[in-house]
Amino acid sequence: MEAHLYEWANLLIRWLHITVGIAWIGASFYFNWLENHLQREGQKPPGVAGTLWAIHGGGFYYLQKYQVAPEQLPERLHWFKWEAYYTWMSGFLLLFVVYYLNAGTNLIDPSVAELSPLAASLIGISVLILSWLVYDGLCRSPLGRRPALLAAVGFILLVALAWGLSQIFSGRGAYIHVGAAIGTCMVANVFFVIIPGQRAMVDAMTAGREPDAARGLAGAQRSRHNNYLTLPVLFIMISNHFPGTYGSHWNWLILATLMAASMVIRHYFNIRHLPRPAKIALPLAGAAGLVVLIVLTKPSGPAPVEANLPPVPFSQVQSIVQERCAGCHAARPDFAGFATPPKGVRLDTPAQIRAHKTQIGQLAVTTSVMPPGNITRITDDERALLARWLQQGAEHNSENSQTE
Repeated sequence: MEAHLYEWANLLIRWLHITVGIAWIGASFYFNWLENHLQREGQKPPGVAGTLWAIHGGGFYYLQKYQVAPEQLPERLHWFKWEAYYTWMSGFLLLFVVYYLNAGTNLIDPSVAELSPLAASLIGISVLILSWLVYDGLCRSPLGRRPALLAAVGFILLVALAWGLSQIFSGRGAYIHVGAAIGTCMVANVFFVIIPGQRAMVDAMTAGREPDAARGLAGAQRSRHNNYLTLPVLFIMISNHFPGTYGSHWNWLILATLMAASMVIRHYFNIRHLPRPAKIALPLAGAAGLVVLIVLTKPSGPAPVEANLPPVPFSQVQSIVQERCAGCHAARPDFAGFATPPKGVRLDTPAQIRAHKTQIGQLAVTTSVMPPGNITRITDDERALLARWLQQGAEHNSENSQTE
């Protein structure tokens, strides 16, 4: 019953996280698009920085952006904040349910570092807090007045964080905490800078004072940062489905390359509608970086099987899978936290083992991300035997044909 409730909690929280995340990202992308498409030249009402006509859903829209604020505050003013807040709250709850309640499975890898579940969880939470403090301090320092240099320093620190976490957590745990650190900074930007700045502008207008334009500029800076960080976070959200990235020995470098390529591509879409010509080389450079990454991460071919080595009996393969894998991948998993086999993959019969031999090779041999956190303590010799079995064609012989 406990595993059943855990699985539903995972599903519902993940569903909520994706839903509110789409709302937040959609609003961010829309306002960034709006900013880049404003008509800033020609006749405009007093105090207006730009205007825009649009058509959508069978109707016409006319929008105006003020340089600072309108002369009179409207009765109804829409705020965009809860999408961000709910995204972070649901994301942290999901982090707690998936990684902290199951730290020994999803967060800790004994081959990387020996940690207790409590220590690993506290490190993860500390990373979120410290990431915001460092980032916010940089933005408020003199470096904050030099956007390009600030971006470069921030990216270097982000890569350093990815490398550091890869030395502490499992690859999957390191990736998700880089994403959580970025997401925390993005939401904190909204909570501590953007929304307070907007409230200060509204309060100033209510009191009949001139709003402080500097608060608006600070909010615009943080909003721009959030825009560039969106694509890296989206990749990290789906990365747990791709062990070829987080399961690599160079997982931190793969993540850094993916983040850089996505930011370059995002920059192109941010500037392509500006009056100056956009640099078509930007998306090409981003795409080229991804192609290079694909080539460099291509798994090396298996070492040739020595001619004098006998075929691996299927009974040995089945024994390894039953002992190390079938605790989760069975019709009725007996491993804590699993009500059904992960991704519906069952390995409790010879036919199912052979049917999933490709996945076994990728996850238990090539990347070694399974079992998660090596919770069942599969040995290097056992992985080598599985590799040899796969290289020999993953066939079964007469010795085990009766077991099927």
